[in-house]
Amino acid sequence: MDHGGEFRRAALELGITDDEISRFSQHLRLAIGLSGGGDGSPVGHIGGVPRLPVGMKWPSAGDIPLPLFLSVDCGALPRVDGFDLPADGTLLFFVHQEMDFGELRADPGQYARVVYVPEGTETAVAEPPGSVCVGERIDVCAELKACLPLWLEEGEDEDEEWHEFWEDLEWDDMSRFQQQLARYMERELPHLDELRSLAYGLWSSSAYLAIGGYADDEWTVGSIAAKTLAQGQWLPYLDEDAFRLAREWIPLANEGRAHAEYYTKFMIRHDDLAAARWDQALTVTIFDAP
Repeated sequence: MDHGGEFRRAALELGITDDEISRFSQHLRLAIGLSGGGDGSPVGHIGGVPRLPVGMKWPSAGDIPLPLFLSVDCGALPRVDGFDLPADGTLLFFVHQEMDFGELRADPGQYARVVYVPEGTETAVAEPPGSVCVGERIDVCAELKACLPLWLEEGEDEDEEWHEFWEDLEWDDMSRFQQQLARYMERELPHLDELRSLAYGLWSSSAYLAIGGYADDEWTVGSIAAKTLAQGQWLPYLDEDAFRLAREWIPLANEGRAHAEYYTKFMIRHDDLAAARWDQALTVTIFDAP
């Protein structure tokens, strides 16, 4: 389905110019929200045990087996323009969340794995190693959700001139880059509220787990910077280099805060996703006690 065309036609009917729609669309991403208990057909499951290729060992970090986080059937997922997920086969996500959180600068794949099982591969339900923690299996259904970077998100108070990120900043307290973003919103997106509401109206989801979209909070972007840049540099949000990283990386699986203490985001660069370089994915695990 042409989601971009659908959005453009609806925005034009609101009287918004084609140029402004194009500028806004550069930042709009569709994610695939995953949630349990839906009415649709399951597209995968959280927790439980995986189907692994016959003869493949359970992924581990040394002698520590990694729990299954998520299994998704790529062929059953809705297609999203510009998001190069495989057309079929299964993606399996494994992570030891406690250890992944404890090693902020852990190498990609040290305490997590992304495993792709091509369609037609002979598989079998894997026997869990004795020491692995097998979470409750929850089947999940999929729906599309609209996502914007945090700096374009709407704040909680509709009377505020800027959204949540800008609310406590005076102009003179902003960096030059932050001032550039503020001017961009004012000058280039005068109908930001209408465009944002339209996108959320077309693709709304309350799913706390998503594939695609954005994961550009300060902890995630700072962790990516620490794991990928020289000298383990930590970048505050919004720094120009952090802004660039947030655009280069996309969530393969983005777990939001729910009731668990740990939640994990599997991130990958767009070019690595297109080339199916699953070993280049990295994880950001966050601890937030309920």
